[in-house]
Amino acid sequence: MPTTDLPALFARIAPARLPELLAAMPKAELHIHIEGSLEPELIFALAQRNGVALPYASVAQLRSAYAFTNLQSFLDIYYAGASVLLHEQDFYDMARAYLARAASENVVHAEIFFDPQTHTARGVPMEAVIHGLHRACVDARAEWGISAALILCFLRHLSEEDAFATLQQALPLRDRFIGVGLDSSELGHPPEKFARVFARCRELGLHVVAHAGEEGPPAYIWSALDVLHAERIDHGVQALHDAALLARLARERTPLTVCPLSNLKLCVFPSLAQHNLPQLLAAGLCVTVNSDDPAYFGGYINDNFTQLFAATDLTAQHAYALARNSFEASFVDADTRRAWQARLDAVFERFAQE
Repeated sequence: MPTTDLPALFARIAPARLPELLAAMPKAELHIHIEGSLEPELIFALAQRNGVALPYASVAQLRSAYAFTNLQSFLDIYYAGASVLLHEQDFYDMARAYLARAASENVVHAEIFFDPQTHTARGVPMEAVIHGLHRACVDARAEWGISAALILCFLRHLSEEDAFATLQQALPLRDRFIGVGLDSSELGHPPEKFARVFARCRELGLHVVAHAGEEGPPAYIWSALDVLHAERIDHGVQALHDAALLARLARERTPLTVCPLSNLKLCVFPSLAQHNLPQLLAAGLCVTVNSDDPAYFGGYINDNFTQLFAATDLTAQHAYALARNSFEASFVDADTRRAWQARLDAVFERFAQE
């Protein structure tokens, strides 16, 4: 589709059809913590299967506990939920459930974060974690046509030595993951704490991404870029408070994987109407929309799109840009990206003609 056709195309799509368009358009999800997709129903099923006692009497009681005031209050219950994951099949079942949901929401590609330290600290073998997740990715591609890749995340509240040990444990399975990330409690744990392990990961040819600028200051984003050499910034919404940083992110097309409902649930913004994603887009940044920890934050990727668009003045033109950005920001080859782009164009053409 020639670029010159786009403004006319967007103008022909009725605003009332925007929710339907957001659901139908192909997209990539680049900020999804697989442990954060663990729904209460599956937590209880796995607890029963594995004989794990939970401090909640029912699915409803567990779900009602999802009232977070900040990142740490969420992480406390997040790690409790992960305690039911003990065997390779558990990790397979969790990832398969997420990928089925993602495929149904027209996600064509997912780059999935996983936190091995959450599990190896409980005596779960690294092999069980990675084999289970990878097997689900392979099966999902065969069954639903969704592609998926794994990104191993280091927990930033732990030491760099612990991160090195985790990397060493994972290296025999190097062909099963494409990159590394940095997540967990942000405040008080700046990216430079992990400078040496990220340098080693880059030497190994792994992609590197990092959470920065969710609750932490813009300085953490600078460090993620200059010390870790992150290729993507996960969250990054605090960049708006630093004009020089904003200009750099726009100039270098460094992707931001923004998670609107997560930001709302963790009180980063008081309402979706006050979310700064529209301003980040207007500043020319490569912004994407993602679900983060959908089981805990009230919605998967399409919920994030539809609720954000309902609360703001974003239009079909912005929807197209966000989907296209998600392809641009993906760690895939150019041919794959072009194929997804063609599918995206076809959906917008169809909506403009109907």
